[in-house]
Amino acid sequence: MGEKVVAGPFDLSDRQRYRGKLRQCLAGLERLLEEKRFDRPKNLMGLEIELNLAGPDGMPRMMNAQVLEKIASRDFQTELAMFNLEVNIAPHRLGGRVFDRLAEELHTSLAYADRKASEVDAGIVMIGILPTLDRDDLVSSNLSAVDRYTLLNDQIVAARGEDFMLDIEGVERLVCTSRSIAPEAACTSVQLHLQVTPARFADVWNAAQAVAAAQIAVGANSPFLFGRELWRESRPPLFQQSTDTRPPELQAQGVRPRTWFGERWITSAHELFEENLRYFPALLPICDEEDPLRVLNEGGVPKLAELVLHNGTVYRWNRPVYGIADGVPHLRVENRVLPAGPTVTDVIANAAFYYGVVRALAEEARPVWARLPFEAAAANFDAACRYGIEARLRWPRRGRHAGTVEVEAVDLVRDELLPLAEAGLDAWGVEPADRDLYLGVIDERCRRRANGASWQAATFHRALEQGLDRNAALAATTRRYCELMQAGEPVHTWPVGLPEPVPLG
Repeated sequence: MGEKVVAGPFDLSDRQRYRGKLRQCLAGLERLLEEKRFDRPKNLMGLEIELNLAGPDGMPRMMNAQVLEKIASRDFQTELAMFNLEVNIAPHRLGGRVFDRLAEELHTSLAYADRKASEVDAGIVMIGILPTLDRDDLVSSNLSAVDRYTLLNDQIVAARGEDFMLDIEGVERLVCTSRSIAPEAACTSVQLHLQVTPARFADVWNAAQAVAAAQIAVGANSPFLFGRELWRESRPPLFQQSTDTRPPELQAQGVRPRTWFGERWITSAHELFEENLRYFPALLPICDEEDPLRVLNEGGVPKLAELVLHNGTVYRWNRPVYGIADGVPHLRVENRVLPAGPTVTDVIANAAFYYGVVRALAEEARPVWARLPFEAAAANFDAACRYGIEARLRWPRRGRHAGTVEVEAVDLVRDELLPLAEAGLDAWGVEPADRDLYLGVIDERCRRRANGASWQAATFHRALEQGLDRNAALAATTRRYCELMQAGEPVHTWPVGLPEPVPLG
């Protein structure tokens, strides 16, 4: 959510006042767009990774405050629960050997953080959902001791008015309730930022929506929750259900969930911000003193604080972001699709694939969103989350033929999207060595039909076959995952199973 938020009660007039400020902010954004006040193209990208803390036994450790104190770096911040951290990498210009530089920075930062965490008997784990999390771990008392998380939890709980229902049916089915939004903290993701001009925003956002399913198919890494094997990427259904302010009656009426793929292609960034105001009541009606229209009249750049805060409580998988750098406003597309991990190489490969394919798709003469119904893109996203690397997706037919065809995700990626990603990275000016190394990782995952989720599931089942009970198998799988994550070879090379027979008892 970015801004510092101080917990406190809201009175009945706060939401009306906040709604008025939101409308002022939206009008201010509209003027900034009309007056072409936004930053010129800089080809800037940014990266954030949410992390888990686990002990040598593979179990979650509720100690992010102690670990952050040891790390003592502004690059690392709290996240929702006490077993979460987030690392932020400074923006980089896309081009040259940018991905190798990113990999080196991440290796250095994560190795340092892991050394510091080890001083309090914890370790850093990059994974979509930690397999050893239990329902008792995801309760409000384990939320980070930060006002904005407490306040957000209280407001979402109040808006819903009853317990949250988790009901996810995949390989197995999980049905349970929660009295707080704490289960959301199980979802740890990679967020990829791309600064874009207003004129290019819609094309980039549409391209990111179209390719989200392929990102999930090759990058899925979250098959377990609370001891159940669910979807290959279980974060999206879990995130939606654990932040759902809608009781069943509002769901039945078609009210939109706050965690949302969307429902249409767009023609401007303004449409997304406007939708957020039109569809979603404020959760944190905290008003800033700034009058955005007065600031604009005086020639300044408004913070649009209410708009930014409200935008941070609508969880689109591709989110529009308004920001200011060096006194100049800019827009970003924040891609929130991917799970964390498994290794730094895998994270960077996922990033290279995304930045390449989005650039190419956004510049196509016959854009994919003119040929693919939005409903098909949403269904693709759902299929990729359920089935991961084995998903089948709908995609426009090649050539001048109309309509769509169902294809295996791995074939779509290898035959169409990887060549596009290669062309996109060339357009960014990325060096061929960088391009080929990281896109080669995606190609090998497709060739071997292997990603983080498939490795976790296969290793878990191998552990069960060795005689371990379910909880022991999940813990052993997590420990082995951590060993291989630390070794750093990409996940498609990981041997399935535990390194040696585990003694019973």
